[in-house]
Amino acid sequence: MGHEGIGAAVKRKEDERFLAGRGHYVDDMNRPGQAHAHLRRSDRPHARILGIDTAAAAAMPGVVAILTAADFEAAGVGGLPCGWAVKSKDGSPMIEPMHPVLASGKVRHVGDPVAVVIAETRAEARDAAEALVVSYEDLPSAAGVRDALAAGAALVHDEAAGNVCYDWEIGDRALVDGAFAQAARVVRLALTNNRLVPNAMEPRAALGDFDPSSGEYTLITTSQNPHVIRLLMGAFVLHIPEHKLRVIAPDVGGGFGSKIYHYAEEAIVTFAAGRLRRPVKWTADRSESFVSDAHGRDHDTVAEMALDAQGNYLALRVSTIANMGAYLSTFAPSIPTYLYATLLAGVYKTPVIYAEVKAVFTNTVPVDAYRGAGRPEAAYLLERLTDVIAHDTGMDRVELRRRNFIPAGAFPYQTPVALQYDSGNYERTLEVAMKAADWAGFPARRAQAQARGRLRGIGMSTYLEACGIAPSHIAGALGARAGLYEVANIRVHPTGSVTVFTGSHSHGQGHETTFAQIVAEKLGVGIAQVDVVHGDTKEVPFGMGTYGSRSLAVGGSAMVKALDKVIAKGKRIAAHLMEAAVADIEFADGKFTVSGTDKSKTLTDISLAAYIPHNYPIEELEPGLEEIAFYDPKNFTYPGGCHIAEVEIDPETGVVSMVNFVAVDDIGTVINPMIVHGQVHGGVAQGIGQALLEHAQYDQAGQLVSGSFMDYVMPRADDLPAIHVGTESTPCLTNPLGSKGVGEVGAIGSPPAVINAVVDALREYGVRHLDMPASAPKIWSIIRAGQSRAAAE
Repeated sequence: MGHEGIGAAVKRKEDERFLAGRGHYVDDMNRPGQAHAHLRRSDRPHARILGIDTAAAAAMPGVVAILTAADFEAAGVGGLPCGWAVKSKDGSPMIEPMHPVLASGKVRHVGDPVAVVIAETRAEARDAAEALVVSYEDLPSAAGVRDALAAGAALVHDEAAGNVCYDWEIGDRALVDGAFAQAARVVRLALTNNRLVPNAMEPRAALGDFDPSSGEYTLITTSQNPHVIRLLMGAFVLHIPEHKLRVIAPDVGGGFGSKIYHYAEEAIVTFAAGRLRRPVKWTADRSESFVSDAHGRDHDTVAEMALDAQGNYLALRVSTIANMGAYLSTFAPSIPTYLYATLLAGVYKTPVIYAEVKAVFTNTVPVDAYRGAGRPEAAYLLERLTDVIAHDTGMDRVELRRRNFIPAGAFPYQTPVALQYDSGNYERTLEVAMKAADWAGFPARRAQAQARGRLRGIGMSTYLEACGIAPSHIAGALGARAGLYEVANIRVHPTGSVTVFTGSHSHGQGHETTFAQIVAEKLGVGIAQVDVVHGDTKEVPFGMGTYGSRSLAVGGSAMVKALDKVIAKGKRIAAHLMEAAVADIEFADGKFTVSGTDKSKTLTDISLAAYIPHNYPIEELEPGLEEIAFYDPKNFTYPGGCHIAEVEIDPETGVVSMVNFVAVDDIGTVINPMIVHGQVHGGVAQGIGQALLEHAQYDQAGQLVSGSFMDYVMPRADDLPAIHVGTESTPCLTNPLGSKGVGEVGAIGSPPAVINAVVDALREYGVRHLDMPASAPKIWSIIRAGQSRAAAE
């Protein structure tokens, strides 16, 4: 057996069952006596509900029950809670309207659930839901933040004056204004970060069950964090004690943040199962997902940079309006504040920064975290602004970055927006990426493309992100309503095999492999001897789930702590068996050895003695070899890197072709290089999708006009280039693995690199900036307008 521990590119253990069709997803699961739910959703963005006539639907075949908001209110069911509270500039709390499980009194966006029909089959439930007669009184609506803020705009919630949820700030405004007053030059950029639909491969699904003999509820759901769902739904919505509520998240087909949150459907099927005394199942179809899964991004921003005569950054001033949608999703308030504005230093040594963020309610689907969650928005702003500064000043864009980089010797580095970076080498990742992309050879490639009638451009982004939100006491002081630690339980069985129970959840990340590799590294066992259990609140002690690239940095670190405890106990058992002092016992490669002798015991010798304690220090140690550890990080981790995109544009059609992409990332310790490459490839694909293709677009009437794959353009294989992935890692100094995180870097670094490349290709047409997505019609119009101007001159 070759090396299978940290750093080994071993194949993913879980892939065999997935490729063979043996994955176990929520929609694969059925229970005896199961009924099916279908939700009737609003087809209008803003309206009063005048009445719901259920008579015709109730008489249809197979209908078991029809529930409306009145049923939930009568049972004392609470609203969906928000997990993060933000305060406005004046210290006042954010406006936090009730988010009912079913719309009560009003609907506030297309897709707002109005009623649920439960029937014997899914088709019968759908047919009956369509037969419900819902009477509405239409109200004025606003889908965009500017419209929602306009004087006289209709209120999404009566208690939110001007549709403002909060008006927040960070930084010293007076210092920033003073720096701007002394600046040799100020560069201003207005930009939007386009709204996205997550579109995980597996739609959301939920199956609720109730055991009347024990009073225990079970929810099986497509969740990234089942313990958090149990906490929120049990304590705040259905008022079920935690010991009577089991939440299971089995195999989950992708999440990208959209499956973090507690959704109404989870509460609906659980409540209905208890009321009907039978299991109730709901599975979304794709069109339903477009109007019910939390969306991502949707920022409208003005950014200004003050510079001295040499191009050094003096101060940054940012004003962002963030679209919250119609309700506050679970972690929505934190995304444009503590996960966005605190990253506005990026990789640059800007001395002072001020940012203000106004969060606005609109008649749209709620907005929350989507792969990167605030960090992509910050990186896009900074990297587009940097290229615009180079454009406006005539400076070389690479030299401008180098001039303003935080030097490698400056760590730990305190930013002016609260964060302290522990490690990094931004110059190194830039150098390696430029070499891999053959940056120096680009002019020749541009000339060749021009000879073929094509426009060619190259762009880069030197980005930074923060992962593993931490520590809990700081996050709590900033408004988090949950802990941000992670839990690991390591059980060494009598014959030396190992089971890991982790609060981190795997939905495509490869945890069953990487976590097994950590055990292999620490205990000297093969990864085939390690099982990883996750996603079940009855088996795993507790956990905060998977999001924000936290699995290794936080979940893996909890494992290391628990493994250290296992080894420490093993040393005490070994000392007893070999009649030596504990201090003389060493452990390496699966063996406990008495220092300076040839006396040793294998891990299996020790584990067998622990469970069959015939010769065992029973007066000093309990039998068994199992330990649990909680790990609360000391700080965020800070991955970063350089991404370089190269594009060609067909001026006759405006179509952008990605011809090359290089991603060189500093992600700290690499557990499995093959999995790292896969994570970066996936993130880059999503970033290219945002930059060139994807846009969740509402019309003036509040309808989602890109509500299916006919209109919402997803990246396909032929839209993507060969992606070169490299790592140049500086270990994290604040966790025992030295890991920084990789799951989101591709989606953070790629959008600005692609747009910078597109703008570079269009430079002959005087393009300074264009907003995402850089679609073919948009680019075709730019080219035609440029050609018309040239002809007129």
